[in-house]
Amino acid sequence: MKEIVAIIRPNKMTRTKEVLAVLGFPAMTACKVLGRGKQKGLAGEVSFEMRPELLQQEGSLKYIPKRLISLVVNDEDVSLVVEIIMRVNRTGEVGDGRIFVCPVDQAVRVRTQEEGKEAIC
Repeated sequence: MKEIVAIIRPNKMTRTKEVLAVLGFPAMTACKVLGRGKQKGLAGEVSFEMRPELLQQEGSLKYIPKRLISLVVNDEDVSLVVEIIMRVNRTGEVGDGRIFVCPVDQAVRVRTQEEGKEAIC
């Protein structure tokens, strides 16, 4: 099993969730996060008016609003899920996000005590 952690643009969250669900991956954890990449939070990446205290010098932001999604999948599904996330979220512009794939040693469903692959199905 692997955990796929993706940091994506907020405006891509709904479509990402819809496509993953249609292709059989409806379960995920999602949260609002703030961050910035090596571009140091370019102000042009956001489409809303920014409060002056969020701005730093030279038109950059301290942090950019993003969405973090996390889902655990079987090893054989990793390539498909990563490809789905990339296709939905790729704009070709700075700030498209990152995807991380991490090993999962064990999973347990609390309610039924199922373990391993059965716990994530």
